[in-house]
Amino acid sequence: QTPPFVPGETCTGERVVVVGATGYIGKAVVKEAVRRGYATTAVVRDATRGATEPKFAGARVVEADVTDLPSLGAPGAPFAPGAVDVVVSCLASRSGTKKDSWAIDYQATLNCVEAARVAGARHFVLLSAYCVRSAELRHPYALQFQYAKKALEEKLVASEGLTHSIVRPTAFFKSVSGQLEIVDSGAPFVYFDLGDGKCATCNPISEPDLAAALIDCVADPAQLNRVWNLGGPDAGLSMVEQGKLIAQILGKEKPKLLGVPIGLFDVIVNALQWAATTFSSEKLEDAAELARIGRYYALEDMLTTAPSERYGKTTLREHYERIAREGQEYDPYTTVFARSKLRQQEEVAK
Repeated sequence: QTPPFVPGETCTGERVVVVGATGYIGKAVVKEAVRRGYATTAVVRDATRGATEPKFAGARVVEADVTDLPSLGAPGAPFAPGAVDVVVSCLASRSGTKKDSWAIDYQATLNCVEAARVAGARHFVLLSAYCVRSAELRHPYALQFQYAKKALEEKLVASEGLTHSIVRPTAFFKSVSGQLEIVDSGAPFVYFDLGDGKCATCNPISEPDLAAALIDCVADPAQLNRVWNLGGPDAGLSMVEQGKLIAQILGKEKPKLLGVPIGLFDVIVNALQWAATTFSSEKLEDAAELARIGRYYALEDMLTTAPSERYGKTTLREHYERIAREGQEYDPYTTVFARSKLRQQEEVAK
């Protein structure tokens, strides 16, 4: 008799391949899969660099090009016939621009779906995004990466002989941490004012909690062949509440908050789109799409409310408290002036 599923603990003993392993979430997924006891393969672009990654300890690190479908199933490759039981895909475009999104969020991920199917894998766990719902509903402000992820989800669902779990997180902690260093320096916390005292609200999830949820999908029958919208344990905090929380944790006497009218984004988006169309410029088209991405997240709530759609133990307050002590690594897509406290200390020592 199969033992009951236990979140955060159950291991089926199968062979798990993680693609997109070098990303922010991918590293955490590899670490969690190894912790559970799975025979884990981390697929990376550069095996030399991957071999030195601490979060890959205990995993097999294999170099592969996910944009090259034929190579994925070659002898010794991660998707060689009979070599994999479950795939966890954390692939995602870095920029979210049209070309990048359709190359990675769609085509490269589809390559992995097809390679997994041919290799005889049983199950495919896909890290998607909560905001894909906008593409499903064909909202006028839906984004290219959302349409790319939606198209990939549809291909995965239709793939014969391969079951699936699609996980759509609201937001990562890292994506709502970018202003901590700025506030610490005395500058205001900037948010977009939607009018009538409103601003966007979200309940993001920590990287270890999201990794645990993704690995749960390997064994959890409740997540078989379904979409799982997923947020963290918080009820949800508005941008203003996040700004106040950061100020409190940093010991500021009074929070400095700067509300920027959301209409500013419309001016920026329209100007960039006009220039892109007028001059037939791919670079300007990308800039317009990046501006649309910024506007989207300023407008939309990334919030789950059902108990089954909240997961984990780490709250946003706990995350802010930790990075206030330890710092965070610089990331041009999510943080502004972030450096780890350890690195700052090393620089001072020099």
